Amino acid sequence: MEDALRALADDSRRTMLEALAAGPATAGELAALVPIARPGVSRHLRVLREAGLVEVHREAQRRVYTLRPQPLAEIDDWLGRQLAQWEQRLDALHTEVARGKRARKDSR
Repeated sequence: MEDALRALADDSRRTMLEALAAGPATAGELAALVPIARPGVSRHLRVLREAGLVEVHREAQRRVYTLRPQPLAEIDDWLGRQLAQWEQRLDALHTEVARGKRARKDSR
């Protein structure tokens, strides 16, 4: 999961992943989406591949990339658990703040 999170930290890679969510795309199609040179696009695609976020296969002279949703589902599950913990903590904080306000109001 750590490799996937590192890969998602870059805006260009997120742009490419968003495009792949709509369906497979060639390296050239993905390169057209970001304002960087082809060698940079190749490096970004390699990072996505090594993080397990995309798969690639050849069709003649072209490389076609597809999204692998499993790593993103793992991140979503982890984030869901983190969100639930923070919601509980924030709810408890809200309760304590409300108690404090009532206590101050009652002591006047």
